[in-house]
Amino acid sequence: MLAVVLSGNLQAQVKLPYLFGDNMVLQQHFNAPVWGWSKPGKKVSVKTSWNGKTYAATADGKGKWKLAVQTPVAGGPYTMTISDGKAVTLKNVMVGEVWLCTGQSNMEMPVKGFRGQPILGSNDAILESANKNIRLFTVPRASTTTVQDNSKPAQWKLAGPEAVADFSATGYFFGRLLNKMLEVPVGLITVSYGGSNIEAWMDKDILKSFKEIKVPGPTDSIPVVNRTATTLYNAMMYPVIGYGVKGCLWYQGESNYDRPDQYEQLFPTMVKRMREQWGQGNFPFYYMQIAPFNYAQLPPYNQGGKYNSAYLRDAQRKSEARIPNSAMAVNMDNGEENSIHPMHKEVVGKRLALIALAKTYGMKGFGSASPSYSSMSVTGSVATLKFDNVDFGLTTFGKEPALFEIAGKDKVFYPAQAHVMTKSVTVSSPMVKEPVAVRYAFKDFVVGDLFGCEGLPVSSFRTDDW
Repeated sequence: MLAVVLSGNLQAQVKLPYLFGDNMVLQQHFNAPVWGWSKPGKKVSVKTSWNGKTYAATADGKGKWKLAVQTPVAGGPYTMTISDGKAVTLKNVMVGEVWLCTGQSNMEMPVKGFRGQPILGSNDAILESANKNIRLFTVPRASTTTVQDNSKPAQWKLAGPEAVADFSATGYFFGRLLNKMLEVPVGLITVSYGGSNIEAWMDKDILKSFKEIKVPGPTDSIPVVNRTATTLYNAMMYPVIGYGVKGCLWYQGESNYDRPDQYEQLFPTMVKRMREQWGQGNFPFYYMQIAPFNYAQLPPYNQGGKYNSAYLRDAQRKSEARIPNSAMAVNMDNGEENSIHPMHKEVVGKRLALIALAKTYGMKGFGSASPSYSSMSVTGSVATLKFDNVDFGLTTFGKEPALFEIAGKDKVFYPAQAHVMTKSVTVSSPMVKEPVAVRYAFKDFVVGDLFGCEGLPVSSFRTDDW
């Protein structure tokens, strides 16, 4: 049986998903979908206080109804009254910018940190977090083999110490900067589960083309709750699909690090499917590249070859060109060798926010995109690498670049001497007379040393496909 929430009067007929409640945020300038349940054939009305309009729908044979309300410019608080003869009124509703925040533990990690794994500056951030114009909604963890129309019980919360302490740090720091720069209410919806792989967030129909991935049937057991295909999509993502959002943030990939070639196909496929199901076109999709980390210290202790997580980072890097209206924030200077959960989460949220402020909201005058490898040319024994997003130039902030490698036709890489020019890098080694490939920071754990002059790090990359 589907779990549904009865908002307001306990005798009311109309029922709403937990996502619709007091303190919610609706996307501004939008035909915002609203849905719920009543008796089959029952007429349902929704009245919005910001324009005094009433919208109507009729519940289908299963009792489901859905309509769209026109939202104004950001503002509030407002009310929204839903009635099928007995009214439910949602109070303190704001209109502003809504972002979906999803992924695995580095998205789920709360501002207060995990036990024994801190977030830098968390206590001050929590202490100073009270803000009625930042609203937070966390979809509770759940895993099922069939789609659920509603999540487990949850509610929208106003930003404040207790709410923020338990909310996604990546999401919160992103939303805090958006709220400050845009001066509008911000709603953040977190749908995340630590340790989850990407296929757990994908539906069974889209996974049919990936024959190597086993999809459980409706009555099958779930071997691993966060790593079984479709199960998190069914229980956590499906209930929020269609809620009006401006865009999506994604921070995931650690649990797929050992399958980079497959991830390179799964990731764009997931995003395409998500956008199809949301029905909002190619909404902005911004994602965080996983940070360098010594994965060999985790079971099953694999190392070497493509167990190097740089291959997964490279799959993410290349996906940016395959996913329309997307951008990747880079984390190369932010990894920790012995913690898969970097403590500098404010940096993560800020880098995602810089992208959104520039690409989605059109703000100018600051750096927002990391320089990215573009092409390589070879003259004699010297390879010259060119980059995009380098209007202000490249820098190592006074250090000698030490993370480039170069190889010839034998595919053996040697440490290289690198010289950083304004918009390019020249690379060579006395061991390689005829270069054919260059790699930068292509290690499991490494601290990047190449940046744009605005301070945004360059991703690890390779020019080869070996």
